[in-house]
Amino acid sequence: MSELRYDGRVAVVTGAGHGLGRQHALELAARGAKVVVNDLGGDRTGSGASAGPAQEVVDEIKKNGGEAVANPDNVATPEGAQAIVQAALDAFGKVDIVVNNAGILRDKSFKNMSVEEFDSVIAVHLRGSFLVSSAAWPHLREQGYGRIVNTSSPAGLFGNFGQANYSTAKMGLVGFTKTLAQEGAKYNIKANAIAPVAWTRMTEDLLPADFADKLGVDQVTPLVAYLVHDSIEDSGQVYTVGGGRIAKIFVAEGPGYGQKETLSVEDVRDNWAAIGAAEPLTVFGNVGEQMGPLIQQLTS
Repeated sequence: MSELRYDGRVAVVTGAGHGLGRQHALELAARGAKVVVNDLGGDRTGSGASAGPAQEVVDEIKKNGGEAVANPDNVATPEGAQAIVQAALDAFGKVDIVVNNAGILRDKSFKNMSVEEFDSVIAVHLRGSFLVSSAAWPHLREQGYGRIVNTSSPAGLFGNFGQANYSTAKMGLVGFTKTLAQEGAKYNIKANAIAPVAWTRMTEDLLPADFADKLGVDQVTPLVAYLVHDSIEDSGQVYTVGGGRIAKIFVAEGPGYGQKETLSVEDVRDNWAAIGAAEPLTVFGNVGEQMGPLIQQLTS
């Protein structure tokens, strides 16, 4: 089989000064992409700023014969997001690929979580992905090509104690991804999401230390690279990835229960088992499809 290449493509990778983003940037550059390495340069809580981390990754890419530019702007502000995409346009004349990877942690149990701790995490993960994608969107539409990968998390898909802010942002990215896929379809813009499990400075307190070697970032990047390749046909999908394992995550609906008469509380109680039945599951492609069973019941 031929090697997958990204020659002629321009990629923006946010949060690329460390961990997953760094590995994504290095891999794409090694395979021919020109890369904008974005990183604010703060700590994992979002505090501080430094141009150093992004520049170090750029230096490594150039040392290996690749092309890249560093960008230290903040994904969480409209001005910062625009500047990130503009860096791609200024340096390379276009943008083809957006990998939304920037993130911070402000973990706290829900009863102790402040509004600022909630908002700051939403701002980087969810709002930041929106802003950077929004800045790139007109260019992707105009050229009739684009690949977007958003970074969700198992914590968003399944919940995690002490991460109400993070989980909310990460599940929000699932809906965001599915909508981008639908709106981008006619322009050959593919949008997908990953829910990675990897040992990074973001997760070192959450994962067992003896798994560090087995959960390397190099086990996640191959999926990201494939999802931003020209040949990918899937869009609007979510995949969990880590430790050499990849699986597709499905948002699905059970068979449910319905009746023509107006439901009462007692009807809900008496049919609770049917309402909660998990088989057979149906995976819908859009909200129109999801409403199909209801429309059929109303019109039959």
